[in-house]
Amino acid sequence: MGRTVGIMVTMTTYGTWLRGDHRGWIEDGVLMPPDPILESNDARRTAHPAFRFDRDQQRSVGQMIGDALVDRLDLVILALTVQTWHVHFVIGATRHDIGVVVKCAKDAVRYGLRPGRPIWTDGYDKRFCFDEQSLVNRVRYVLRHDEASGAPAWPFVTPVDVYLSRRGR
Repeated sequence: MGRTVGIMVTMTTYGTWLRGDHRGWIEDGVLMPPDPILESNDARRTAHPAFRFDRDQQRSVGQMIGDALVDRLDLVILALTVQTWHVHFVIGATRHDIGVVVKCAKDAVRYGLRPGRPIWTDGYDKRFCFDEQSLVNRVRYVLRHDEASGAPAWPFVTPVDVYLSRRGR
């Protein structure tokens, strides 16, 4: 395996993608099949209704995440999208543990919104990119979300081609 070129992170909001979900679900990086009984049991154990960002919050949530990752951890953000029930972002290679990165992003939103209830599911999904093509593919995937909704570009995002050229292709 080569050196990490970048990392894509997916964070879901509380109660929106439970274990057993009909879309499948991720456990330890493995896509698991739907399991309606497990999903039903998990839904019964949730203490709050599912959390979703409304359209007005999505832009401010993205700004909170971007500002925190750049200002606190000095990360290069290559793509970011905030949807109603999940967030994807792609960052360049980093010396920080991915758990620290995710905690920084989630905490920024918790602090910024202060909803008095859980916003995020426990955990997150991470996809390490070990070559330029996988990085480019992940960035395209994330950017398609915002292009589809007509969302403007984030001011803190570094274009992937600029990032790669700085790495000394």
